[in-house]
Amino acid sequence: MPRWVLLLRGVNVGGHGKLPMAALRDLLTQNGASAVQTYIQSGNVVMDHPEPDAAALCNNIAGQIAAQFGFRPAVLALSLPDLSNIVAEAPFVEQADPKNLWFHIFADAPADDTLARLTPDCTSDEVLSLKGRCLIVHAPKGIGKSKLPARIERAAGSVCTARNLNSLRAVMALAHS
Repeated sequence: MPRWVLLLRGVNVGGHGKLPMAALRDLLTQNGASAVQTYIQSGNVVMDHPEPDAAALCNNIAGQIAAQFGFRPAVLALSLPDLSNIVAEAPFVEQADPKNLWFHIFADAPADDTLARLTPDCTSDEVLSLKGRCLIVHAPKGIGKSKLPARIERAAGSVCTARNLNSLRAVMALAHS
């Protein structure tokens, strides 16, 4: 059975998209998942599920959440090898503070001109790299005051969800446990 990493967008952020992780684990288990684990309250899930297609899995889970909780978050599903490759191939990993290295993972392939559209919005110390469906943002002074997060989805033409390197490493460790 495939092992999946789910990253839900906009869950338990600023009082919106309230989704208790225990209730999410129960919902997923009732709908065919096993070995369901979550990391913190922001929609990071590791599970085994028989569905082999990521898009079908995402659509199914988003629909289940909408039916039970009244909102439909974007759900991105990655295989554990895919997530591991995203982190392994990312630049800046060695020199960056893990809390300031952000991975914006897109639901669909980003537009070809994504970097060209975002680069003018970078501060002098921010650096971008686009690897497949992932935009990596090295923001040494933190992402909180950056102009980039508000502009990434529009520039890329795709929904995304972001996690820092610390979170992705924790999710991968959970997946390997």
